[in-house]
Amino acid sequence: MEHLADGAEKAEHRGASAGDATEADEHLIREAEKIAVALGRMFPGLCEVVLHDLRDPRRAIRVIENNLSGREIGDSATELGLARIADPEYPSVIQNYPNQFPDGRPAKSTSIGIRNAAGRYIAALCLNLDVSVLSPVTLTLSNLVATDTEHREQPLETLRDRTTRELRRTVEALAAQRAAAPRSLSREDKKALVRQLHRDGYFDSRDAAQTIADLLGVSRATVYNYAK
Repeated sequence: MEHLADGAEKAEHRGASAGDATEADEHLIREAEKIAVALGRMFPGLCEVVLHDLRDPRRAIRVIENNLSGREIGDSATELGLARIADPEYPSVIQNYPNQFPDGRPAKSTSIGIRNAAGRYIAALCLNLDVSVLSPVTLTLSNLVATDTEHREQPLETLRDRTTRELRRTVEALAAQRAAAPRSLSREDKKALVRQLHRDGYFDSRDAAQTIADLLGVSRATVYNYAK
């Protein structure tokens, strides 16, 4: 009788543990739902955000914000989701990979696997960015900052009396061409930017060196050193 009692107690303990694990997994996915909704609402019409519940791959989609793919809640998991279910060692994050919406629009996607306390994938948060919307914007900005190279062999004019506001705009534009903020540029990029400003005559204005130093997050002496 004592052995039977011990067995019943162990079975009850295993059942309680399994129940606790299931509840913990569900809590984790409910928290992930909040993230999916918040991300989607931050990029309306631009980025589809999907939360997959990998515990039930046949009805995996739990949340879908900015529905750009035409899928619905309760639809099945993607191939990537099935790969995570099959392989616990599958990478947690697959970032910025090329993708495509059903209507042919190009997309840039990121998939983030979510593991439970036991290390098993139970969910995946996926972001699908509609690149077709951004392409015209990118082209417009590229044309906006482009310069005419037709007369490069002729000496350029020296533009004097630059105001601090003009200088700031120029520094930010040159940094944007390198896809960065002025202070986050590498040392070599900062040096190239300073030399460009020097060639274009910006150092002729009063306090230009100090303004450039403040924008790049370096000392005034460093700016003069870069300009040499």
